[in-house]
Amino acid sequence: MTDTLSRPTYKAFTERAPDVYAGLSALTKAVDASSLDKGLTELVKLRASQINGCAFCLKFHLGVARKAGVPQDKLDLLAAWRDTSVFSARERAALAYAEELTLLEAEAASDAAWTALLKEFSEDEAVFLTVTIASINAWNRIGIALRFAPPA
Repeated sequence: MTDTLSRPTYKAFTERAPDVYAGLSALTKAVDASSLDKGLTELVKLRASQINGCAFCLKFHLGVARKAGVPQDKLDLLAAWRDTSVFSARERAALAYAEELTLLEAEAASDAAWTALLKEFSEDEAVFLTVTIASINAWNRIGIALRFAPPA
């Protein structure tokens, strides 16, 4: 059976739900204004989007990551970040935390994950990293549900 229901495009979503779009955009702006490195937050967004399978967000955030100066080898190896040495301890802590919050298994958001995160991040940075992960997961779920086509 094919899906014959029409779903809104990304543009239509932003027009039909402007307050939702503004709210999600405000989260991004708050994180961007924090002390977190833009390249780091883009790696986290990309990893969550890989896990969730959101093609729209992958394509979008690959472009942003490149503009932020994330090296190509990190983008190439992100899916296998645990098996390579190209990621810093700080990036590894952020990626591990992003995976835990994205997968939301029984032990998600464990005390161990939070403690490991605080070895590399201040509490303020950890809060903004948590917001980054929550917001990209919201975008992934919206993009997947409405089947947003990857941007050209």
